[in-house]
Amino acid sequence: MREPHPDKLNELVGKLVNDLGASLAGASILLGDRLGLYKAMADGETTTSAALAKKTGLHERYVREWLSGQAASGYIDYHPEKETFSLSPEQAMAFAEEGSPAFFAGAFDVVQATYLDEPKVTEAFRTGKGVGWHEHSKCLFSGTERFFRPGYNANLVSNWIPALDGLEAKLKAGAKVADVGCGHGASTIVMAKAYPKSEFFGFDYHLPSIERARKLAAEDGVGDRITFAQANAKDFPAKGYDLVAFFDCLHDMGDPVGAGKHVKETMAKDGVWMIVEPFAHDNLKDNLNPVGRVYYAASTFICTPASLSQEVTLGLGAQAGERRLRRVAAEAGFTRFRRATETPFNMIFEARA
Repeated sequence: MREPHPDKLNELVGKLVNDLGASLAGASILLGDRLGLYKAMADGETTTSAALAKKTGLHERYVREWLSGQAASGYIDYHPEKETFSLSPEQAMAFAEEGSPAFFAGAFDVVQATYLDEPKVTEAFRTGKGVGWHEHSKCLFSGTERFFRPGYNANLVSNWIPALDGLEAKLKAGAKVADVGCGHGASTIVMAKAYPKSEFFGFDYHLPSIERARKLAAEDGVGDRITFAQANAKDFPAKGYDLVAFFDCLHDMGDPVGAGKHVKETMAKDGVWMIVEPFAHDNLKDNLNPVGRVYYAASTFICTPASLSQEVTLGLGAQAGERRLRRVAAEAGFTRFRRATETPFNMIFEARA
């Protein structure tokens, strides 16, 4: 047995203690989200465990333990002089305000799915087979929508679309848009609300997601301007789209080149293929950071197994990087490809024939 270096071992154990606490705290975030505890504290007023339990209709002893753990994580503030708790404005944005650009509670539904579905992924490691998107636990689908929606709310209309040459004017005047791999329709709904003269089509192979998207669009008052239908990225209907958008899904596809070829066939002559992908550098060494850590972990459990469950099995992964994505677009027949803009979590590409 090799002798460990004591300082390096202590450093690693300290990191593991921190990560263990974060892993357990994730389940506590799910509790607070689902039980309405964060929303009950969103006004910023100080509260005791008894008062919060009464307000939410929950058992005080459980609420007290939850509050203590949240305070230890730094997710809520504790005031020892009066033994009370509160949410700061920043904490409220992250945990209580669903429409906030910093809302993060929904992301932990995705985390839960990785634990629930670990046996399936473990078996896939042994067999080399994939795990299809539809084979995952239901919380993955809602969690994905709630994780990405804040970014779409904050950036899609204000930054991403204006960064694509001439597209914003077309959408304002009235364009035809396909949102492929739309999931619960968060991105489609954001665009439909912003551009009432345009017509939108949302496609996803997962029928329960399409049914959920229809319901959410109706609730947001844009159900009459969005047509949601079950279809995959290689057979969705061709209608001369001015914009075909792929939001955080191209890397999940077994045959992204084949999907790109179909996109090219469905577009209007001067149409745009908008590809939104997780932020990544081209080389692994440059992705060894907190954002890369999140995306590599998610990709191990969700994205790569999804691709390996389909035809071709290219397996781009969630950290594909611009170079590999550019190659996909070129092989699909697109002659112009550029990174239009970016955020710490996403890269936005514009591809044209």
